Amino acid sequence: MDATKRPLRIPPQFATYAQKHELFELYRRLIARLLMEKPEDPLTFMLEELKREDDDVPAIVIQGPPASGKTTIGKMVSAKLRTAHITPQILLEDDVSPLAAKARAIIDKNQSIPMELWVQLIQARLKLFDCIKKGWVMEGFPENREQGLALQQVGISPKHFVILDAPDTVLIERQMGKRVDPQTGDVYHTTFDYPSNSEVEKRLVEPPEGCTEAEMTQRLVLYHRHIDGLRRCYHKFTKVINADQPKADVFSQVITALSSKHRSLAPHIPRIVLLGPTGCGKSVQAALLANKYDVISVSSGQLVKEAIANASKTGEAIKPYVNRDMPVPDNLVLKLIEDRLSQIDCVTRGWVLRGFPRTREQAENLDTAGYEPNRVFYLDVPNDSVYERLTLRMTDPVTGIIYHTLYNPPHSNQIKERCQRHPEDSDGAVQKRLAAYNAYVEELSDYYQTGLHINADQDPHTVFEFVESMLVSQLPTNLDRD
Repeated sequence: MDATKRPLRIPPQFATYAQKHELFELYRRLIARLLMEKPEDPLTFMLEELKREDDDVPAIVIQGPPASGKTTIGKMVSAKLRTAHITPQILLEDDVSPLAAKARAIIDKNQSIPMELWVQLIQARLKLFDCIKKGWVMEGFPENREQGLALQQVGISPKHFVILDAPDTVLIERQMGKRVDPQTGDVYHTTFDYPSNSEVEKRLVEPPEGCTEAEMTQRLVLYHRHIDGLRRCYHKFTKVINADQPKADVFSQVITALSSKHRSLAPHIPRIVLLGPTGCGKSVQAALLANKYDVISVSSGQLVKEAIANASKTGEAIKPYVNRDMPVPDNLVLKLIEDRLSQIDCVTRGWVLRGFPRTREQAENLDTAGYEPNRVFYLDVPNDSVYERLTLRMTDPVTGIIYHTLYNPPHSNQIKERCQRHPEDSDGAVQKRLAAYNAYVEELSDYYQTGLHINADQDPHTVFEFVESMLVSQLPTNLDRD
């Protein structure tokens, strides 16, 4: 940054670095931890926090009505993510914790455990190494808004709050057939999930909370009384899953919900690359994005034409290659793109780039230059559709309007007679450009592995809806911890 020039401009690479390393979220977490912990030495505390490598561990609460499958799904999620599995029963069974012993003594007196003691039990459990290093999945707690707020006051807040929901009639039917293996704690059902092992079958007992319809109805009334307040407590990251379906489907939907990222408050500057074969509609989608989101549409081909027309130094170097119909060297094209993307409008408003990169090497050079895209879209169109789009279009030299023999034919014979077809739309030229794209599309896909594929063989505005939906949402997280 040149301190002698005004106004001072932050290099565009700074924003790329900040977004890549999530510096905004890092600052937010540090401030939140400072306000919750209130350490006497804030600087030392922040240094210790920065040394931690566990900021992105799972923190999940799974809640739902009785018999909704919380225990089963909680165990499956915990096993999948390799996290600690926490339930009120597990907390009370801790033989080492004096807090657990105190809670058991209160239960022996047929009294309810105070909310403050529950919070202390959870606090102590979450400070253990496995929760800090691997994360945690808490099932069945908090049960009401007061408990949720009490956890938040001591700095305990999940990243995902999952509610397993099902009709009351289904839940009552489930509970009436519910059986528990007291040796392992596994849950079975007399109709839907009966054990195949005869030894396990002999051990099965009814759950301690009872299986009658009256008991279940009373528990459901209590659940419905508190769940709305609890949802308001965690409304920003609550996901409701339909639990009235096979266990595998419920688990799949829960994992999908956990892989989603919450909307960040960090400033977001779009840096978009559109990839696809010739005729896939990159120019149309770039124009729609520029019009709606005020980003700058950048075309590598247009930059080359402007450089030649302006007789710039780079343009003079490019001109011989264009005149001889030879590929322009990557370093010259990249120089034009760097100059354009470093301008103040692209830095502050974002950009959508098309026509570059076309090879993996170009993509690597673009990233090395500091212009790493945060969204890459592949506009996929079959070759037959490309030929149909390009070889049948024509231009009116008088008005400049582009017509198509099938989809937008000229309105009169006079216009039709004067329309001309661009040489680049001939069968041979289109085939050549398609071959050039297909030769490198696989290596580009390998490089941009987070790129999003869209079926572009449909109405442009339908395609734009897909592009827009993927642009405004955070990219999902890979939860595979194997």
